[in-house]
Amino acid sequence: MSLDRAVIGRQSAPVSLLVSRSRLRNFAKATGQLDPVYTDVDAAKQAGHRDLPVPPTFLFGIELEAPNPFAFLDDLGVDLRTVLHGEQQFDYHRMAHAGDELTATSRLTDIYVKKGGLLEFLVRETTVTNQDGATVAVMRGVTVVQNRPGKDAS
Repeated sequence: MSLDRAVIGRQSAPVSLLVSRSRLRNFAKATGQLDPVYTDVDAAKQAGHRDLPVPPTFLFGIELEAPNPFAFLDDLGVDLRTVLHGEQQFDYHRMAHAGDELTATSRLTDIYVKKGGLLEFLVRETTVTNQDGATVAVMRGVTVVQNRPGKDAS
C-alpha cells in the first residue's frame, strides 16, 4: 500500500484533557518517577511550581484519550497490525501543571519511503496548548508502516 502524499497537511480533530493530580501521580508511578515533585504538592511548591508539574513524556498520552486515538491511520487505510512507533521528539515551551486543560492538535507533515516502498514513514507534528491558548510543547512523531511484499509496495 502506498500512501497518497496529498494527505500531507491533514489535521486531526483537537483532543483536550483536564490534567488532574491523580492522573499525574498515576503517570509518575507507572513511569518509575521517584522525584516527589511529581507526586507531592508541597514538594512541587517548594521547587517553585504552582502545583504538580506535568512530567516530560506525559503530553504524548493526550491524544490517546480520543475516542479513536488511531483515527488518522484508519482514515489513511493503514492496518494497525503493520504499524510501529518510530520516534518521538518534544520541544517544550512552558510548564504545565495539575489543573491545566491541555489540547493537542496534530497535522501530518511528511510521508517518505524506504526499502523500495516496504517501509513508509508518517511524520506528525502535534502542538499542545493550555487553557489560555499558549503553546506548552510541540511534538514530532514518526509512525512506521510496514508494507508486505506483493502488496502494492511501490
